[in-house]
Amino acid sequence: MELVDRRKEARWLWEHYVVSARRVCGLLMLAESSLRYASRRNDEPLRLRLLEAAREKPRWGYRRLQIVLDQSGEHVNHKRVYRVYREAGLMIRRRARKRLRRKGAPRPALTGANQEWALDFVHDAAASGRKFRALSVVDPYTRECLALEVDTSMGSRRVTRVLEGIIAERGMPLAIRSDNGPEFTSRHFLAWCLERKIELVHIEPGKPVQNAFVESFHGKLRDECLNASWFQNLFDARRKIAAWRKEYNEERPHSSLGYRTPAAFAAAVRGEEGRGKDVQNRDLEIPAGFSLSHRPGGGSSLSLEMTTQQNRLGSEENVV
Repeated sequence: MELVDRRKEARWLWEHYVVSARRVCGLLMLAESSLRYASRRNDEPLRLRLLEAAREKPRWGYRRLQIVLDQSGEHVNHKRVYRVYREAGLMIRRRARKRLRRKGAPRPALTGANQEWALDFVHDAAASGRKFRALSVVDPYTRECLALEVDTSMGSRRVTRVLEGIIAERGMPLAIRSDNGPEFTSRHFLAWCLERKIELVHIEPGKPVQNAFVESFHGKLRDECLNASWFQNLFDARRKIAAWRKEYNEERPHSSLGYRTPAAFAAAVRGEEGRGKDVQNRDLEIPAGFSLSHRPGGGSSLSLEMTTQQNRLGSEENVV
C-alpha cells in the first residue's frame, strides 16, 4: 500500500474509532509525523493557468498544456501538472471503441464439394490510380475459384447476385465462411442466408487464419496476377483477372490436390459420387421373380386381392 493510501486509511480509523493516533500508526506501520503532515503548497495559480489554457484548447491533454506553460516561461514538473489537471476535472473522456467479439469454433473436416464456400475481398488499383476490389469465392474442398467479381465498389446485394449465379450452376452450399466486413454482416446478406438455410460462419476479428483457404488463394492471385500485370483500366483488369481464374482452375497444378488442377479434381470427385449413387441404386433394385408379398403365391395374389376389395367398396358406395 502506498504512503498516500496508508495516510488515508489511518485518518479514517482515527476519526471513526476511539483509538489513539499512535495506535493507528503502529498498526499501519506509519510514522505519526506523516499522519499529521499538512501540505503548505498552493496550486491555485497553476490551476487557473491550466483552466485558461484548457478553455482555448479543450481537446489538448496535460502534456500539451505543459508545453504551453513552458513556452510562457514557467517550467512546472509534469507530475504536478498532471495532479492539478486531474483535480481541476480537466481529464478528456474518450469513448471506448466497441469491439466485435465472436467465439471461435473448431473447423469441421470437409468431405465433399459445396459443403462450405469461403468469401473475401482483395484490393488493387489500375494505372490511372483508380482503386478496385475483387470478390473471391473459393470451395475449400476442391480448391476451385468459383467467382472473381471485379468492380470499384461492391455492396451486399452485389455479393448475393454473384452467389445466386454460382448456385444456379452448381447448387446450394451448406455454409459460407467470411470475415466481419459490412458486406457480409448487413441485414440483406443475413436475411439472404437465412432464407436459403445457409449457415453463415463469421471468423473472429483479427484472425484471418480462420479463413485460411481464401487467404492462401489471395496470395497466389497477388503473386501471379495482380503484381505481375499492368491494368490500364477497370475493363482490362476484369479481362486479365478472368483469364487468370480460368488458368488457375483448368491449367495450374495444385500441390495439395496431388498436383492436379482444381477442375480435374472436382471432376474426379463428381465421378466418384456418381458411381456411389449407381451402386446404391443397384443395391435397392428388386431382383426378377422376387415377390414383395409374404403370402403363398407371391405378389400376383396380393394385387388380385387388392383389386377385388376396391371393386367391392365401389359397389357398396353405388348402393348407398
